[in-house]
Amino acid sequence: MYMWDRFDLGELREDFARLRSLGLGVVRFFLMWDAFQPQHDRMDDAMLRRFDAFMDALGDAHLKGMPAFFTGHMSGVNYLPEWALDLSRPHGRFRTFGSRLQEYAFGAGDFYTEPLLTAMRTHVRAVGERCRGHEALLYWDLGNEFSNLRSAPSPAQAAAWAQQLTGDLFEVSGAGSTAGNHGEDLTEDRGIRPSSFCTPLACAVMHGYSVYSHFARSRTDPEVVPFLCQLWQSMSGKPVLFDEFGNPTCPPGTVSPYDRVPLPGEPAPEAKDLPKNAAPYACLTEDEMAAYCYEVLDRLQRRGALGAFWWNWADYAPELANTPPFDRARHEMTFGIIRNDGTLKPVALTLQRFAREGRSVVPTPAPIVREEEWYDSMDKAYQTALFQRYLNAYSDVNA
Repeated sequence: MYMWDRFDLGELREDFARLRSLGLGVVRFFLMWDAFQPQHDRMDDAMLRRFDAFMDALGDAHLKGMPAFFTGHMSGVNYLPEWALDLSRPHGRFRTFGSRLQEYAFGAGDFYTEPLLTAMRTHVRAVGERCRGHEALLYWDLGNEFSNLRSAPSPAQAAAWAQQLTGDLFEVSGAGSTAGNHGEDLTEDRGIRPSSFCTPLACAVMHGYSVYSHFARSRTDPEVVPFLCQLWQSMSGKPVLFDEFGNPTCPPGTVSPYDRVPLPGEPAPEAKDLPKNAAPYACLTEDEMAAYCYEVLDRLQRRGALGAFWWNWADYAPELANTPPFDRARHEMTFGIIRNDGTLKPVALTLQRFAREGRSVVPTPAPIVREEEWYDSMDKAYQTALFQRYLNAYSDVNA
């Protein structure tokens, strides 16, 4: 979240070289909204030039990039320009900060409609036109878990928002777009319906985590992610790129005290008879993480996913532990495939191993649910029961 302000192209090139050496092919990265668009009608020229340098460095490393707009939501807090706030609406579940850690008491304005939609169009067109024909551009991402900023007023307005921005981006760049939908767009009604929202997208996208899913059987349940993938594929009618999965890593020498990370405002799950080396949050050991990663990737590929992205590249520096969002969410620091000292975790080698297999995309399976049935219910018991039926449909399910 501070990369654009303390931009270090040499450090980025080193990271890109390491990514490439592991056989990884695509980097998803965030354009911090406050940094890139300081006023509703003005972009920051210095940030745009840094974006150009970033994309060129990806190309030099023979990597592809997926730039994500309007971040926005990241690691349990929201980062917003002051002009995009709704001064009549408290921030609610997620704290709000400017990109330079100025805290605001308010949440995001209704960016699905005017006048914020015009500001967003200014933003995507200014960035998009810089990448027409760029060798390193894979897709655009309309926003990372953008419904955590604000739910859409209606499915029709959410679909119109996606249609407008994808149209602008294709006009100026010639490239298609995705959007960072996530598990809570399924387990809650965020005013989004996959069938209409995903229509203009180059592919459908989903994010999901076993430690954040109420129906998960355990921290290491490898079926949660493919289940979310197939739910979104069933309702969108499109193949899904699962562009965010992973889990927090337990601190060295510790084990997880329970199976699920509590959501903001939720008490921690009851943990009985904790071992002396219990971690302070739900997590996977490094070895558990490596095994979990392969099992999820294997299932995603065999069940029709277009690909998968691990969240994220590197653990955060310990010096950031007392800064937002980590001051209230320490587990957010340890999702990386490399440790904060730069050494590789076993999961990095798992990703390398899977990439070397060179598997092909296979056809998507038959839908497992109807959109109307799912959103008419919106009940945890129903969702858990459908997950169980999904498990029963596959012979490779772990007990």
